[in-house]
Amino acid sequence: MATELDTTLDTIMDGLVAPGGPAETVPFTRNGVAMPAFKNAPPSLAHYFAHYCNEHRDKEFLVDDGCRLTFGEAYDAARHVAAGLLSQHKLIKGDRIGIAARNSANWIIAYMGITMAGGCAALVNGFSSGEEMADALKMVGCRIVLADRKRAERLEGTTHGAQIVPLKHDCNPADGLEAVWGDPAATALPELGPDDYATLLYTSGSTGRSKGAYSDHRGVIHGTMSYVMQSLMALTYLSGKGEAPSLQPCALVAVPLFHVTGEIPVFLQSFALGRKLVLMKKWDATEALRLIEAEKVTYFTGVPLMSYEIATHPDRDKYDTSTCTSFAAGGAPRPTDHVEKIHKAFPGGFPLLGYGLTETNAIGCGNFNENYLAKPTSTGKASRPLVDLAILDDAGNKLPTGEIGEVSIRTVANFLGYWDNREATQEAFTEDMYFRTGDLGRLDEDGYLFIVDRKKDIIIRGGENISCLEVEEAIYAHDDVAECSVFGLPDDRYGEIVGAVYLTRDGASLSEAELAAFLETHLPPFKRPAHIWQEHGSLPRLGTQKIDRKALREQYSKDFAAA
Repeated sequence: MATELDTTLDTIMDGLVAPGGPAETVPFTRNGVAMPAFKNAPPSLAHYFAHYCNEHRDKEFLVDDGCRLTFGEAYDAARHVAAGLLSQHKLIKGDRIGIAARNSANWIIAYMGITMAGGCAALVNGFSSGEEMADALKMVGCRIVLADRKRAERLEGTTHGAQIVPLKHDCNPADGLEAVWGDPAATALPELGPDDYATLLYTSGSTGRSKGAYSDHRGVIHGTMSYVMQSLMALTYLSGKGEAPSLQPCALVAVPLFHVTGEIPVFLQSFALGRKLVLMKKWDATEALRLIEAEKVTYFTGVPLMSYEIATHPDRDKYDTSTCTSFAAGGAPRPTDHVEKIHKAFPGGFPLLGYGLTETNAIGCGNFNENYLAKPTSTGKASRPLVDLAILDDAGNKLPTGEIGEVSIRTVANFLGYWDNREATQEAFTEDMYFRTGDLGRLDEDGYLFIVDRKKDIIIRGGENISCLEVEEAIYAHDDVAECSVFGLPDDRYGEIVGAVYLTRDGASLSEAELAAFLETHLPPFKRPAHIWQEHGSLPRLGTQKIDRKALREQYSKDFAAA
């Protein structure tokens, strides 16, 4: 049954999508399939930046070590970078221009300049090895890569075919991007439209070699504007309750900007919201608390463990975090136990959860406030008005409510394909343009999506399907567990059995035998891990900051076989 909040939000969105409303849609046809597109969406990122940087020109935008910039100053710097790329580096529309660097204000200015100049910004995973970065650049034919010192050093001796141009941090853009700094007065920007290439992001590689997912300006803009409309819906709701925020919106950026969560809902959405971005070099819960107080952060997003670390930090009460009312998570499910703990730690705020993918330009579903507390294991409802969400069988047929199948998303924001990989692109889409996410899930009677597992991460033990996520949820229910991962181990009798690895929170003591005993009351016998290993350092992660289940499976399968 729909909640009161659901009904209220639906009524608000009905008004936003009505004729003349900011979210009004018109049909857009791709491959013969019509889908809704925003009637008044900017035609490109260049138009989007120009409009909102002018509208918010005097508001503070970027806060970083060594530099603080307003929206107007950021746009002016990006205009110089675009001019330098065009005049000095002879950028041609559609050229793939890589960014290989950690988060910083100059990363953001570089992204703006590349896309404004007509380049396709290739967002290289800054956590990768030199060989992995070289492979990413070579795969998509990058001509230039803006790389900071650490990434440039990693690329030394590798074959990638790109010209390395230095990008420096902790300084003003004119110094940090000196190698691509040009004269905007002497260099006109190219005409850009919705069909021009805008970005290329790399998949996490959790099931094999990473792929380059490329999008046009239409897709990136619609992914961004979808989030803007969700924020407008939430603001309208709060205003109706007399609870509209009075502070300038401010987000703490703790997720990598090369990941779609950092790029679209955090970074790109901020232009329309007039939102300040406070950048972190690397994740540190104590530093996050300090920045929340010092910069009056109102919004935080990261992988689920980050908001949990803030909520359970022993020094949390020493900092004023009252301005931060939204604690969002993406990239992985948030353990149910964490949801209530975060809400109790920050009674003036709410945990939020979003579901989207690199290939959907981050949009899909959202679960908000009281609805999330009521259904903490759900990623929420499809984001109106763009997302067409379906649960499909292997043949592409829609399954009834409650049945488990592959979560599939059709929207104008979807990516165009995988660069130079026609076979993977064809496999990713159905004939009627649904993108197959690779996630297994079901919809309940209220339209809420529940992810069961990755299609390739189901453990089949003697014919019984076991969800890795379900077993992980049970492990996370133990207060002393900070991180865990569950995977299948080869077994002669059952085909596969359940393996698990875990890391305890600082100062906690939990033996493998004690965790096994705990799980006896939380899981049926066939779902319990047959082998449990305790790790004493952080579990390996992909560039998206998801725990690297594939690497753990390979490592512990070898250990298991050797034993």
